[in-house]
Amino acid sequence: MSTKPHVELYTDGACSGNPGPGGWAFVLKHPATKKELETSGAEAETTNNRMELMAVIRGLEALKSPSLVDLYSDSQYVLNGLKEWMAAWKKRGWRTASKQPVKNIDLWQELDGLQATHDLRFHWVRGHSEHPENERCDQLAVAAREKLVRG
Repeated sequence: MSTKPHVELYTDGACSGNPGPGGWAFVLKHPATKKELETSGAEAETTNNRMELMAVIRGLEALKSPSLVDLYSDSQYVLNGLKEWMAAWKKRGWRTASKQPVKNIDLWQELDGLQATHDLRFHWVRGHSEHPENERCDQLAVAAREKLVRG
């Protein structure tokens, strides 16, 4: 049993065009204390995958101490990258199986450092399936993107 605090991290990213303006958001829940934190942000020229990654990065950065994190995401790209692909990429010098440079390497390397601090458990959530926290993250990410676009 882990002595680390347990948290639930829900994340989502949104992009209008790929690339185009995008938003990210996370909801961080501490089940023991019932505290919640939600945050979002946006970038003018980005991709959906970058926004999905940013949501997880910002959520993990918000943790004040090493934690047991149940990560909920609708992004297979993020979850598979963390669970399976990243270890192989690192062994190959951050190259894919076809020897190509890993896309979004800057964010993957940032996530690699954050993952080393925390114990992550991965949960895939079907997007737009009325999962309350996933829907909330989606609304926050879209709102952040729209606020950026409107100026």
